[in-house]
Amino acid sequence: MRRREVLTLLTGAVSLARPLTARAKAKLPTIGFLVWGTRASYERWVAAFVHRLRELGWIETHTIAIEYRWAEGETDRLADIAAEFVQLKVDVIVTHSAEPVLAAKQATSVIPIVFCAAADPVRNGLVESLARPTGNVTGLSVQFTDLAAKRIELLREIVPSLRRLAIIGNVGAPGAVLEMREAREAAKSIGIEIASSEIRQVEDITPALAALKGRAEALYVASDPLIFTNSHRINNLAMGARMPTTHGIREFALAGGLMSYGANFPYLFGRAADLVDKILKGARPADLPVEQPTKLELVINLKTARVLGLIIPQSILLRADEVIE
Repeated sequence: MRRREVLTLLTGAVSLARPLTARAKAKLPTIGFLVWGTRASYERWVAAFVHRLRELGWIETHTIAIEYRWAEGETDRLADIAAEFVQLKVDVIVTHSAEPVLAAKQATSVIPIVFCAAADPVRNGLVESLARPTGNVTGLSVQFTDLAAKRIELLREIVPSLRRLAIIGNVGAPGAVLEMREAREAAKSIGIEIASSEIRQVEDITPALAALKGRAEALYVASDPLIFTNSHRINNLAMGARMPTTHGIREFALAGGLMSYGANFPYLFGRAADLVDKILKGARPADLPVEQPTKLELVINLKTARVLGLIIPQSILLRADEVIE
């Protein structure tokens, strides 16, 4: 082969290699995923998000990068993590619950923010309205506040003699505060007395439940990441105090709670991936209405009912979407 032909081949090979090298070095679209809780407590929900992304063509490490940050239940870390995402120049911040969303909003008004699940996002100041979020935030509402009365109604069907209800929640979480208020008003409207117990940190849980022992016949648990991360502990303590519990998240019933009524969280996290997909393709968060759950699930834990000596009415069992034996 003549020298000129060799040089031509080498030049062609170099020109072909350049685009490949550039692509290899090109920055993938990046999601900053801020989880308030622990990896163990939220992994199933995060997996639902990643699975839906894959269905939409976003393959982690290939077509998209995800920077995970687990706050491990430490509220003080939220602002630092949000600031880190801004420094990393992520394309979208994905999170859940009011506190992490507010931390992200304070860190940036430019980077799109998608919340997978949040209670009453309008009253908590996450968006201006569900139909027109405005700004850089959108996501999915879980309607914890709206469903408080229904949970109490279902609980009273199971415990017809219910006269005194304990309510526990994290008063440092805006959504939990609203839910506790709604639960209190709903209970009082049907003649149920209230005994409230407030927590702010993990260390408050055991003494708070000990203080409720003997003061109530059942326990309403307002949901937030702190409470969720400690669901087994709360249900075990409630069981020891002979108080059946009602919750807004299925996983609480799986963790020993008597019942739950609310949205399916893996589904919500999956739907959040659809919003991220639209944003990465050019949509603005302000143009994507906040979605509300289209299906609510009633879960009954029969094992817990037996331990507490409760007989679940057939009418409840027929309505239940899931019965844990």
